[in-house]
Formats: sequence, C-alpha cells, structure tokens
Amino acid sequence: MNTLSADSQFHRQLILVNGLLPAALLVFDGWRGSLGANPVEFVTRTTGVVALFFLLLALAVTPLRQLYGWTWLLKQRRLLGLYAFFYALAHLWTYILGDRGGQLSTIAADIARRPFITLGMLSFACMVPLALTSSQAMIKQLGPKRWRQLHRLTYVVAIGGVIHYAMIVKSDLTYPALFAMVLTLLLGYRLRQVWQRG
Repeated sequence: MNTLSADSQFHRQLILVNGLLPAALLVFDGWRGSLGANPVEFVTRTTGVVALFFLLLALAVTPLRQLYGWTWLLKQRRLLGLYAFFYALAHLWTYILGDRGGQLSTIAADIARRPFITLGMLSFACMVPLALTSSQAMIKQLGPKRWRQLHRLTYVVAIGGVIHYAMIVKSDLTYPALFAMVLTLLLGYRLRQVWQRG
C-alpha cells in the first residue's frame, strides 16, 4: 500500500470513528439514564445539531481543499454527507417515535400546525436524493454535470436546517447564530467563486 492510500485509509477510519462517537455517547447516556428530564427532547436536539454539524463539514470540504491544499478531504466528503443524513434520519425517527408516539396519522397535522416541523421535513426530503446518489456509480449514471446540479440541494438543506434550528430554540440563539455564521461564510466563498468565474 502506498503512502497516499495509507493516508486516505487513516483519514477515513478517523472520520468513521469520530462520526459514530455522538451516537455511542447517546446510547451510553441512555443506558446510564443521563439524558436529562426530557430524554426525547435531548436526543432529538442532539441528533439534529450533529446532523447540521456534519452537513456544514461536508460543505467546507471544497473551500478547505482549495485554500489549504487538503486534497485528502475530497475523498471523505461522501462519508461526511452520509453521516449528516444518518443523524438527520435519527432526528426524524426520534420525533416520530418519541414526540408523536409512533402515530403517523398525527404527523400531517403537526406539519401543518408547526412551521419549524414543515421546514425540517422539507429539508430532510431534500437530503434523501442526495444520500441515494452519493455513490460513484450514481455519479456515472447521472453524469457529472447533472450530479453536481442535483447536489446543489445541499445548500438548500443547510439553509433550511439552520433556520429550523433557530425556530426550535427561540430564546438563546447563540448556537444557531454560530451555525448561520459558518454557513454564510461557506456560501459567500462559493458566490465569490461564481462571481470571479463569470
């Protein structure tokens, strides 16, 4: 195995382990009964924040690669995106099973009644095609141009996710504001690139 392959494998394993760490800590805290007075809310909030964190990490790959030459990140972008989807799915299922008690018939009314649920559902719906088309086989099948156009939905998901988070928090907006600031920088970087090219 050459050095580049070894480095790539190391980085992948590093992201794999650290990506599973939040889930492992939630399971451990649940086993110890340390999820607070409202475990459902704690798990829902945590999985949502972690999903947003990995989504912004995936969006940061291109700027970090171009600015600092971290080419190894490019091979790990798919894994970061899949972790974002994994935690978003956990976030959704915690809401369905915990908040709604598994009663699917009540979800439609809840979506219509609470705008932040509507936005969260729309953002998750946009993540599904991104996860399904993340493989190299799908890139070849769709073609690089169409694949890139589809994956611009990532920006929509990130914006929707940050607003969804801010609407949930309501009072202390410190953490949603930090996410919004990072997202603004990432989107600003891309807009600057488009402007320079055009």
